[in-house]
Amino acid sequence: QVQLVESGGGLVQPGGSLRLSCAASGSAFSTYTMGWYRQAPEKQRGWVATITSGGYTNYADSVKGRFTISRDNAKKMVYLQMNNLKPEDTAVYSCDANIGGRHYWGQGTQVTVSS
Repeated sequence: QVQLVESGGGLVQPGGSLRLSCAASGSAFSTYTMGWYRQAPEKQRGWVATITSGGYTNYADSVKGRFTISRDNAKKMVYLQMNNLKPEDTAVYSCDANIGGRHYWGQGTQVTVSS
């Protein structure tokens, strides 16, 4: 079983930046497809970004050009660099590990974008 722990959330003004981190367990971390999802109040969880074991990345249109997903396999970490944040980015952000089609989730970290 994989455990995921997110950190790095907080309150930031519009236009600001945050870097989210996700610490993962699992000896085969380098083979996992990792992703970030977010859930705003009273909305369904939505996909934000994915990075494959080979480093291929993909982003939701709403964050493309502003967010960057990356990974450090040696440290078993996944990151989400978020720039030019907007109020509509406010949500709980969760790390996801896709292992053979089975998904594992962390508890999430709150990101609030407000002046």
